[in-house]
Amino acid sequence: MKQHLRRFAGLLTVATFAPMVVLAADKPAAPADNTADLPDPVAIVEGEKISRADLQETFNNALASSGISPDDLTPEQKMDGYREILDELIVDKLISRKASSVEIKDADLEAEITRVKSQFPNEDVFKAEMAKAGETESSFRDTVKRMLQQQKWMEEQVGDKASVADADVKKFYDENKKEFEHPELVRASHILILVPEDATDETVAEKKKAAEAALARVTTKKEDFTAVAKEVSEEPGAAQSGGDLNFFPKDRMVPEFANAAFGMKKDEISKEPVRTKFGWHIIKVTDRKDAGTMPFDEVKGQVSSYLQGSKRRDAVRGVIDSVRADAKVDNKLPAAPAAPAPPAGN
Repeated sequence: MKQHLRRFAGLLTVATFAPMVVLAADKPAAPADNTADLPDPVAIVEGEKISRADLQETFNNALASSGISPDDLTPEQKMDGYREILDELIVDKLISRKASSVEIKDADLEAEITRVKSQFPNEDVFKAEMAKAGETESSFRDTVKRMLQQQKWMEEQVGDKASVADADVKKFYDENKKEFEHPELVRASHILILVPEDATDETVAEKKKAAEAALARVTTKKEDFTAVAKEVSEEPGAAQSGGDLNFFPKDRMVPEFANAAFGMKKDEISKEPVRTKFGWHIIKVTDRKDAGTMPFDEVKGQVSSYLQGSKRRDAVRGVIDSVRADAKVDNKLPAAPAAPAPPAGN
């Protein structure tokens, strides 16, 4: 399993502390080795080497994950990428050393392994992706355990530094009310019968009949809309959401769907299936909101989470900076060029 090690560098669990395990879905042919002119090792962290090969492998995986071709990067961009990835590898080693003695209960480890596996369609797909990434069951378990150790250790270091007082939440809301203004909103649920883009007229007609059958169930037969959506809707996740799309402004949806939904009253169901580029929709409007400003009580939780996330990122960055300052790290990559001086008079 090849990870992109941004858990503590600022992009992923630096905010949430949630471990992230990445298996490449489609591992492409490895890009050419561009590190021939780099030293080996590229760094020594508390006496532990980071090899040139490790840097190149992690760099390749990061490019593949981002969908970027190495051929599209200039030599300067590649070197900037190497510096960034190496910094992440250094941080990962330092945090791993600090967290190595943290105890992880077997039950917690098994729960996290189950959570990771649940992100794949089935066990066979999971094992196939592990094989592509060169992982074994044993190394996978070790990786997950190490990440849980890092998570727990970081939580202990941050402590209550990410806590936010209610007064601060209210102050932020009062000072940023414009951010909580919203246009007219509709909340709707839908039942989607997918239609392929290249579908024949016959297929489109067949799909429409399936949508009409679902419409009859929730109108003529008065069946529960959510239950029918969970049963027949082909939207990914409909079995869990029951087709609920929550509140949305008109410009968030494709025009055909938006025009239909915003033209309906609360609790109204579309009189006929609505066709969009995705297929046929049966729409039910479950709520509406006029344009205005969201009240504090409605957004208090979101504002609190936002402020906590910001404080947590700062706290984690402080922990990382402290660990780096106290560590013996020999980074052997060429230093980044100094930023050009601003023009005189600025």
